[in-house]
Amino acid sequence: MAATETQTHDELVASMTGGMVPTGDRTFAGSDLLRPDGRPRPEFRAQLRQIPDLRNAATSIWVLAAPVLVLLAVTRVSAWLALPGFVAMGILQNRMYILHHEASHRLLFSNRFINDVVGINVLGWLPFGTGTHHYRRGHANHHRDEFGPNEPDFLLYAFYPIVKASLQRKLRRDATGVSAYRILKPRFTGLRKPQYLRLSLRFFAGQLIVLAIFASLGAVGWYPVLWLLPYLTWYQVQNRLRSIAEHGGMTRSSDRRDTTHHVEQSWIAQVLFVPYGVGYHLAHHVDSGVPFRNLPRLHRALADAGYLEGASVWPSYLALWRSLLRD
Repeated sequence: MAATETQTHDELVASMTGGMVPTGDRTFAGSDLLRPDGRPRPEFRAQLRQIPDLRNAATSIWVLAAPVLVLLAVTRVSAWLALPGFVAMGILQNRMYILHHEASHRLLFSNRFINDVVGINVLGWLPFGTGTHHYRRGHANHHRDEFGPNEPDFLLYAFYPIVKASLQRKLRRDATGVSAYRILKPRFTGLRKPQYLRLSLRFFAGQLIVLAIFASLGAVGWYPVLWLLPYLTWYQVQNRLRSIAEHGGMTRSSDRRDTTHHVEQSWIAQVLFVPYGVGYHLAHHVDSGVPFRNLPRLHRALADAGYLEGASVWPSYLALWRSLLRD
């Protein structure tokens, strides 16, 4: 990258980010388990990086089977369950995405072939993805240099804290399908562009498979209500609220405490939108090679050693979201 381009991006970082970065003493000398930058030392790191294949297999099977159970509950038990079914489907789509995120780090299964087939080609395909490695490539840039020139979600995290009306507009676009339309539009326009045709065809093939599953259960008419609509609306709201809680208002830095918030985890938040350890996001950015089941252990080590004393730590998501707003 040319020097002028670097300067331009530095100016953007300075003017658009950093409104929530903590101040005060940032000294951290490390500990018996942690390096001075927070990363686990080799022996501790080896323990943390063990992938529990059987448990993850059970989790993957469950998250793929659960939408079928929701559909059966609505169609076989009572149509009055459609509203809770809608909410549950959006949560399950989010869970598929989080497991896809785990697989993009090659942490869902220790066997890379199985990891990619299950996590990338299935869990990353059926919930409105393409089942390819495009997300992995972009997400690698996110971890390599948060808020850097190749950050895929720079604008998603920028300008916080923002006025309440601005966040309300963003959430309204999420809840009414506008955000999803912008995400899905390239899949439709890609049908007319040879360089994107393969991705678009894979995307529509995945949705045809989902539609076929609905049809096999005699419920094809429920596809728009219980699969498409949750993604277009509720899933998008979950995604924004989680994302801004991870990096909203932070900035580019080699110190992960400047790039990422930590929010104390509650069971209701984990059920609704931060499953599978993704809420331990500061620990995840300290060492993105730690599987999700071991992130709480890394977080406890960071807290016990005093690393979090110089970090952006919040007692709840509500507290953080409120602080992301200004008059």
